[in-house]
Amino acid sequence: MEVISTPKPVLEIFVGTLFLIVVIFVHGAGIRIVSRRFNESWMHVTSRTPHWRLNLMLAATIASLAILHFAETLIWAVPLYERAIIPSMRDSYYYVLESYTTLGEGSVTLPDRWRLLGPIIAMSGLFTFGWTGSVLVSIMTDFSKFDLSRARREHAEEHGSEP
Repeated sequence: MEVISTPKPVLEIFVGTLFLIVVIFVHGAGIRIVSRRFNESWMHVTSRTPHWRLNLMLAATIASLAILHFAETLIWAVPLYERAIIPSMRDSYYYVLESYTTLGEGSVTLPDRWRLLGPIIAMSGLFTFGWTGSVLVSIMTDFSKFDLSRARREHAEEHGSEP
């Protein structure tokens, strides 16, 4: 005889909120580490720093942010798999990536009693992607100011004037 469990929305929301808080905390800690490393590297940038080194710094920063997001999605996927809410790790991770990025193709779904987790996973992605976006805007602002300063200096050198 099959036992059908009844959905418990308060439990779903409570569990989802706990994981949401953990993911956002991990994101905050990760963002601070990525930002600190970028700032430490940026302090060594001079007018003579080659473009390839600047591009490498940017690539390393973007890669670090991507790895951070992949780690955060594992925070959601592993418990879904370990608790057999989604039977395979691959499907669990796929479901979380779909929800976290708000892609929502829906080829893998949660059981009815856990379906409220999907929108909460999506909320965590919205929060963290927004935060990552703001960090990238800040970093690109540093690059833009540096490029403008370098262009002004080169222009002044070409025309024999002060920058």
